Amino acid sequence: MPPEGFDLPLLAARFGRAVREAGIPCSPERSVRFARALEIAPPGGRDRLYWTARTVFVSSHAQVPAFDGVFARVFDGLVDPADTRGDQDAPPPAGSERGDRPPPPGAPLSSASEAGGSPRASSSPAAAPDHDLPAQELAVPAASADERLASKDFADLEPDELSALRRLMTQLKVATPLRRTRRARRARRGEHLDVRATLRASHRTGGDPVRRLRRRRVLRHRPLVVLCDVSGSMEPYSRAFLMFLHSAVGGADAEAFVFATRLTRLTRALRGHQTELAIARAAAAAPDWSGGTRIGAALQRFDDDYGRRGLARGAVVVIVSDGWEVGDPERVGREMARLGRLAHRIVWVNPRLAAPGFEPTAGGMAAALPYCDALVGGHNLLALGDAIAAIGARDTTTPS
Repeated sequence: MPPEGFDLPLLAARFGRAVREAGIPCSPERSVRFARALEIAPPGGRDRLYWTARTVFVSSHAQVPAFDGVFARVFDGLVDPADTRGDQDAPPPAGSERGDRPPPPGAPLSSASEAGGSPRASSSPAAAPDHDLPAQELAVPAASADERLASKDFADLEPDELSALRRLMTQLKVATPLRRTRRARRARRGEHLDVRATLRASHRTGGDPVRRLRRRRVLRHRPLVVLCDVSGSMEPYSRAFLMFLHSAVGGADAEAFVFATRLTRLTRALRGHQTELAIARAAAAAPDWSGGTRIGAALQRFDDDYGRRGLARGAVVVIVSDGWEVGDPERVGREMARLGRLAHRIVWVNPRLAAPGFEPTAGGMAAALPYCDALVGGHNLLALGDAIAAIGARDTTTPS
């Protein structure tokens, strides 16, 4: 048995090395699986520890004798004399009693004074527990706290985990695809000849245009617009998505809106490097927080007041919502069609997408789906990575 408080990844790495040295094929991935098994179900006795390790490391019956020897050496502090000579089938030397050999799996551990009072542990250096292996085996690719947090559903996060999530959210890099603007600037290998600049430069060479200057159209990131649902059905995810909005509007050309029964612009409230302060300002600016869901009305307000005035033209529009609509779903489809004619790309992020048996049959979701270029999940940080990839997807056509 491992001592109380022993580092389980360290123990699994050292045991995996001992198994490999015994001639049993063993990859580092099996050591990781063994450490996770011990963490999930701590062994209450030798028998349980034995079968846990054997299930992970042994893949054929022929490997069992070698595995039993390794297990006894590492966890019982015993050495089979035949193992020390490299011959497992050789008879034991004179003076070696049967009681000195490792007990079978499941047998209770006897004290050192049993069977004539002879100690069970060998006095040779090889008989000591295998806890002094070289330090290079300490590194084990086990899941870190950040990796576990990234795979946990936003709705299941505790308050302290939300604070840790804020740090991870600040590392997200949300970038839209590039587009060519109408403006051009001087470039050594430009697409077009800059006639005016070439003629001006020819005055230095007696009117002969020896040097031909060229221009290239400027590449800039497309605008980003994020509309986030903060209604009652989205309440378990609202705070996490506000952190995402704060990370998204860090760009110079990004806009953020929230909606429940009405549309509220939060771009100015979410500016700044202090995430908690920005989220507090954003929450105070939305009077309909955790209210009903009127996606169609919010989209119409956006199309009328912001979209057709240029905010959505050529932009990547991200809508974060579960698609539940208390109003008329046909209104959602009509406003999505208007938005689709203005925006370059529409990405719908639905945190319910990961639920077993999910189907986009909710009234608002079903009406909006034909006008979405991408439908992705957003229930945890890993799923948000898919959303960021959809936002930054390159154009399939020539940019304009």
